[in-house]
Parts: sequence; structure tokens; C-alpha cells
Amino acid sequence: MNVRRIGLVAWHVFKESVRDRLLYAIGAFALLLVASAVLIAQITAGQDVKIIKDLGLAVIEVAGVVMAVVIGVGLVAREIERRSIFALLAKPLPRHEFILGKYLGLVLTVMVNVVGMTMALYLMLGYAWTQMPVEAQLALDAPILDPRLLIVMVMIGAELSLLIAVALFFSTFSSSGLLSMVFTLGLYLTGLLSADLRGFGDVVDAAPAVAWVVQAVGWLVPAFSAFDIKAQVVHGLPLPAGFVTGTLAYAAVYIAAILAGAIALFSRREFK
Repeated sequence: MNVRRIGLVAWHVFKESVRDRLLYAIGAFALLLVASAVLIAQITAGQDVKIIKDLGLAVIEVAGVVMAVVIGVGLVAREIERRSIFALLAKPLPRHEFILGKYLGLVLTVMVNVVGMTMALYLMLGYAWTQMPVEAQLALDAPILDPRLLIVMVMIGAELSLLIAVALFFSTFSSSGLLSMVFTLGLYLTGLLSADLRGFGDVVDAAPAVAWVVQAVGWLVPAFSAFDIKAQVVHGLPLPAGFVTGTLAYAAVYIAAILAGAIALFSRREFK
């Protein structure tokens, strides 16, 4: 495995993605929503900071999901549609390095945008801090410029990295970007409900076979809901010991497994 070749593919993906007008549109819209959180918060007396944090974090996550899905499902399909895949694979570039480079390039693209939106959120919180009386600051559940927000960003980053791997996996065996997008979004939404699916048999009176299938799906799909710690951090609640580390390890293992599957599928695929 040649790290330099993988890095070149990743850098090419990053440069191509940042030129995409859709990416700028999503980012600009997200920044606008983050900024509007200040105005929305002023409507709700006493909840200013919580509103800004809740809305800001939610917007960053949703914008990241849209970027990951829209760009991710087209990573390979776009090369096939342009027929540039033949020129790439004719070079001394193994298919596994091609897939890894595509993945890392999109992760870099999305993370740069997440960092930018995070900085905007902190700026909005800093502005709110300057407008808030000292007494109100002392009554908050968590500091305004809470460093634990960065933990939320790390978890969102892990969630998006996993989602990008899923999008890339579906794009390796389907030439249709729309079909890959449907599969990716379907798996993502199912993953958000994974905890409920695992306990399906305990809350729903269903046939044992049905309950077993639903619970099995809940255990097999990526547990995207596990990355959501926004409420705990915004309200100053403690996180279970080792939760963040365990969840990040879970994401790393799942990403490795999905990328291995994507490489296996892409290596067997023939192009005409």
C-alpha cells in the first residue's frame, strides 16, 4: 500500500469537492442558520444560550450529513459516468488505494466544513456571552463557551466519517447516484432508530420471528444514534465513563469493516 498515492487521490477529491457550488450552498445555508440562532434565542427569555447551542449543533450535524450523502454517493459514480475511471485504473493505482483515497478526501472535505461551522458557533456564543449579565451567566447549567462542545464535534465527526464510508460502499456497486443515495439515507435513518429496534420485542407484542428479525436489524446496522450527545452537553449532564472512547472505537471498527467491503466489491467490478 502506497501512502503517497492514497494521499494524492485524497487531495484530488478535496480540491474537486471544494470547487463544488453545492458544497458552498450547503455550507453558507448552515452558517446562516447558526447565525440566526442568536435572533431566535432572543425570543425565548432565559434560554438564549441553550437555544443557540441546540440549534447550532443540530444544523452542523444535518449539514454534515447532507454533504456526506450528496457528495459521497457520487464519488465513484461520477468517475464511471465521466469514464475517467478507465484512465485512473490504467495507472499504477490499485483499486484499494483508489477507494481509500476517495474516502479520506471526502472525510477531509466534510471535516473542514464542520470546523468552519464550529468556529461560527463559538463566535455566536461569544457574542451571546458579551450580551448576558454576570448573574445570568452564573445560573447556566454549562459554561457559555463550553469546551465540551468540542467533544460533541468529535462525535459528529465520527458519525459523519461512518456515514461517508456507508455512502462510498453503496457507490462502489451501483452506477446510479440516486439509488446509492436512497440506500445510504435508508441505512442512516434505520441506524438512528437502532436502539429502538433492539428493544422491539420488549415493547411490541409481535410474533417471535418478526421480533427477532427487527432486533437483528437493530444490531447489524450502524448505531448512528449512539453518537448523539448534544442534549447531555448542552444541559451540563455527565457522560458515562469511557462512553466517548468506546463509541469512537466502535466507529473505527465499523468504518474499517465497511471500507473492506467496499474494496472487495470494487475489486471484483468490471467496467465496460
